[in-house]
Amino acid sequence: MRGKSINLFLMDGTPNGRMKCTLANWTGVAYKIPRTELDKCKGRGDLSQSGVYFLFGTSDQTGENIVYIGQAGARKNGEGILYRLQEHKRNPNKDYWTEAVVFTTSNNSFGPTEISYLENRFCALATEAKRYLVKNGNDPTSGNITEEKESELEEFIDYAKIVIGTLGHKIFEKLAELKVPCEPLDIVRDDLVLHLKRKSKKSGLLIEAMCKQTSEGFVVLNGSRIETIDSESIPVGIKNSRKKASIDQSGILQEDILFRSPSYAAAFVIGGHVNGLTEWKTEDGKTLKEIETCG
Repeated sequence: MRGKSINLFLMDGTPNGRMKCTLANWTGVAYKIPRTELDKCKGRGDLSQSGVYFLFGTSDQTGENIVYIGQAGARKNGEGILYRLQEHKRNPNKDYWTEAVVFTTSNNSFGPTEISYLENRFCALATEAKRYLVKNGNDPTSGNITEEKESELEEFIDYAKIVIGTLGHKIFEKLAELKVPCEPLDIVRDDLVLHLKRKSKKSGLLIEAMCKQTSEGFVVLNGSRIETIDSESIPVGIKNSRKKASIDQSGILQEDILFRSPSYAAAFVIGGHVNGLTEWKTEDGKTLKEIETCG
């Protein structure tokens, strides 16, 4: 993939304020707007246009990332995206969100068909990636579009994926996608697949877990068999992660889970303290420590 040139404009002069984002050779315009800064956006012409928006927040109960994806059509009285965001701010059922990311165009080219298609596709992609809990109550309809328009909008989506990730939300990126390496695992450093296998003394289970090293950390993979009984010395954070995780009665993990360190990933698997550098190994038996030492 070729490099991309992204222009980020800090509208308030601070990294925590409003941002405007554009890409070379792209008609799209994106805004990242903290909930507290919505009123500062009044009078911006492109925010009175049609567009698609994302409301990001966190669940107070579970700490899970939440997103609501919606569309806003331009109205004759000048109301559009910003007006819709202000409606959401006043809605007590949407008090969870702390910032919005908005997509519109520099040439005001989005009509009802375009924003319906984009809302539908963004919801489907976010649901498939399973990074965020998608709060949309109903599946938005995609509408009827020509194949030419579909191709155009899919290109817009490809750019939007890059932009929204740059703005701090990896909503469309799956935690892990297994690929068959074309080189030995000790040479391929990106997306390194590791294994942890041991017989549990606590439950008698044969623990067999797979972990994928990515640029974000270590992802324990869906389908891994993990220990079902916690050790007395298990770290509190790991204990909570194990409680919240989707694990069936046989100890089979039902989802991918990201950890920042190999030891936390290994501790999640065995339910207690462990050195992840020596427990995680490649298929041919090399430990993660050996790989990093040789690297």
